[in-house]
Amino acid sequence: MTGDASGAERPGDVPERPGDVPEVHDRWLLVSVAGVLSFVAMLDMNIVNVALADISQGLGVSVATAQWAVLGYQLPVVALLLPVGHWLDDMGVRPALLAATAGFGLCGALAAASPWAFWLIAARIGQGACGAVLFVLMPVLAVRSVRPELRGRAMSVPATLGPLGAVVGPAAGGLLLDHLGWRWIFLVKIPLCLVALAVVWRAMPRGGRLRGPDRRSLADAALVATGVTILLLSLTLGSAAPAWLALAFVAVPPLWWWLRGPGGRPVTGLLRAAGLLRVHGAVLALAVGFAAMHYVVALHLQRDEDVSATTTGLTVLAFPLGMGLAGPLGGRLADRCGARPVAVTGAALTATGLLLLVLPGDGWSPPEVTWRLVLAGLGMGLTGGPTQALVMGAAPPGRAATVGSTVQLARSLGFTLGPALATAAWRLTGPDGGARTGLALAATAACLAVPLLALPARGPANLPGGTTDATPAAPR
Repeated sequence: MTGDASGAERPGDVPERPGDVPEVHDRWLLVSVAGVLSFVAMLDMNIVNVALADISQGLGVSVATAQWAVLGYQLPVVALLLPVGHWLDDMGVRPALLAATAGFGLCGALAAASPWAFWLIAARIGQGACGAVLFVLMPVLAVRSVRPELRGRAMSVPATLGPLGAVVGPAAGGLLLDHLGWRWIFLVKIPLCLVALAVVWRAMPRGGRLRGPDRRSLADAALVATGVTILLLSLTLGSAAPAWLALAFVAVPPLWWWLRGPGGRPVTGLLRAAGLLRVHGAVLALAVGFAAMHYVVALHLQRDEDVSATTTGLTVLAFPLGMGLAGPLGGRLADRCGARPVAVTGAALTATGLLLLVLPGDGWSPPEVTWRLVLAGLGMGLTGGPTQALVMGAAPPGRAATVGSTVQLARSLGFTLGPALATAAWRLTGPDGGARTGLALAATAACLAVPLLALPARGPANLPGGTTDATPAAPR
């Protein structure tokens, strides 16, 4: 079921919508593309942070203005996830994926060529909009590229590589900054985008077409983007000045209006009907625990334990190392034993690792921290693919993009909430117990994910085209 290079459809190729999961020959090359693009999109979340001082100096602006090179990407990614998911439900994956990947790479090139700060921020906003499309489409592409009984293995690829991109970002950015300069931070992802474009163009069946959003979709996008942007700004700015957290109340009216309107009701109804609210809660809780842990451990080792930046960086990399090792195993076990028990086991392992970090005694040496991070990372790797398989397997036909967008939004909000909550906890308890309190918050969040995943889903688990139970999906 692959189209040839000329674009002609081969026998058996059928135009597909994002929510359709037909019988297919396993196309692992497309699953690999989903993983690479997830890595690239998440890499951009953090890789620019280390270059803000150099961008400020190179463009002659303040560091506060340079900070919008980060926010200009992060805000549209998160704010547009839900509107983009609804928009993509009735559109072919191939044209949307080609357009988003090409736009992502082009905006990266424009950012690298920026002569002024306004140019750079505009390019980053465009790249963030394309990133939102990629985040929604990656789980859809993975689930559509294999038979249903291999969903766990396929979903583990983007579910593992995406968070790895977020963790690797600062280290990769530092290397590029030291040897090539800040503009290369935006250029380094372009070769991967070009490879992805070539693979999708050749290996993915033609079908569907791009279409612009209608007036109703634009109104929904405005409401959601306004509410989510205000919420993220309050959390981001509140980590430095807690008074900014009050801004979060301003985000309530537009989000409430959307939830009660014709745009939000179908989304919440879908999640309730498919029994996915608990799984989304678990995704949010694990993301909060992961992000809070990463923030607290790095800050505590350097500031309180006087560990060098290099040693701290190597210590923190123990978590993604464990995650990368366990990710493929989690997918295979999910296909063999069922997604739910593997996801629960992984979440419990992550919670155990984080709980052990809360009570290390005098064992805050890098080796003592490292093995605990490896344990937590192994758990996160085990749970990523199976959890994503639970979510995407429950998506009814024609609604996979919407479901994919909701789980990506839960994860993105968790990544933002984690450091903000850890900072607030640290300040409340003071410098002596701040690190322990922040890690206790991370461990509590991870512990909460265990019952959320373990309890059976409420609502029908046998929606057309979906499976939410613990047994592997039967081949169609």
